[in-house]
Amino acid sequence: MTGLQQLVLLALQASVFCIVFGFGLKTTAQDLVSLLRRPLWLAKALVAVFVLMPLVVILLSRLFDLRPIVEIALMALAISPVPPLLPQRHSQAGGAAHHALALVANFSLSAIVTVPLALEILEHVFARPLSMTPAAVTRIVFISSLLPLTAGMFVRAALPRLEPAIEKAVTLIARVLFPAAVLALIAFTAPAMWALIGSGTIAATVIFVVAGLAIGHVMGGPDAGDSRALALATAYRHPALAASIAAANFPGERFGAAIVLYLLVGLIVGLPYLAWQRRLTQRAAAESGSTART
Repeated sequence: MTGLQQLVLLALQASVFCIVFGFGLKTTAQDLVSLLRRPLWLAKALVAVFVLMPLVVILLSRLFDLRPIVEIALMALAISPVPPLLPQRHSQAGGAAHHALALVANFSLSAIVTVPLALEILEHVFARPLSMTPAAVTRIVFISSLLPLTAGMFVRAALPRLEPAIEKAVTLIARVLFPAAVLALIAFTAPAMWALIGSGTIAATVIFVVAGLAIGHVMGGPDAGDSRALALATAYRHPALAASIAAANFPGERFGAAIVLYLLVGLIVGLPYLAWQRRLTQRAAAESGSTART
């Protein structure tokens, strides 16, 4: 990896840290533990994310003649927790960020157990030696999700007067760094992504995202906020952890292009769902306002 590529990855990590830190500035401890008061729903969510999606990838590997690097990347994504930027995507769909933040926190902690366990099971399914230590998983989810989230919450509680100024500063940094780093990352991986096109790669990736949205939406239940949050959590996964899982088990391969391709496909495929949910949210708000006036 060149020095410029390392700089791009560092900028991307810093921007994600700032974004999640900003979420933490608006989050309370009650927000994060809210799902613990709903153990049945949380159990259904864990099944959707960590059980059903790996089964989807196994099915895709049977339906398509996928390149090994794509198959491994999809499976690594299927057993990874939700991404730290889930609250941002959830807000774009018209939902409350604290709902998604609770999922990020709970699923990140769950991944410390579920990822090594899933790898043990998949080792028997694919007849390949697979492993990743809980310590390695903990390090990634802590740095990318839990540390910036708890740091933001601490600043909110300890320095309430400075919170607006700090939020403005980190938001500005993230708005500049994040898109620039993403565009640079796409430019670096474009040739390798192009080489992956074919053999059902795009179709399998599209099905993965659509299946995640559908499974999560249905298993989320009748509440619109629940179904929206779980749909996004099931379809979109932690790219850094997925890349680390894949690289730890297949060190001779480079999975960055496959992960970035998934992110691009997921961004495009998810747009209709986000627009649909935003319209539903706006309609519900309008109806609520109309009822309140009468």
